[in-house]
Amino acid sequence: MSTFISLMKLTDQGAKSIKDAPARVAAAVKGLEAMGGKILGFYMTMGEFDYISIAEAPSDEVAAAFLLSLGALGNVHTTTLKGFTLEQFASLVKKLP
Repeated sequence: MSTFISLMKLTDQGAKSIKDAPARVAAAVKGLEAMGGKILGFYMTMGEFDYISIAEAPSDEVAAAFLLSLGALGNVHTTTLKGFTLEQFASLVKKLP
């Protein structure tokens, strides 16, 4: 599975309904699991981003579909990074000319 790190910012809608956020996160966890993925970690953060999640998905397409569905709800804007483990990184470097 591939790893994805998502940086999220609340929208005005998400901030106004912040008391519902824990239930929304729980629903998102179940939604990704139904698509074959898994949330490895979720954090509320202070600073530029309001939340950070680390997730695994079976493909880029599954991750993209999940993130599109999350964005369509209107509570967060996401910026997502595809992550590579140290072992994957080392393997990529070995392939360099």
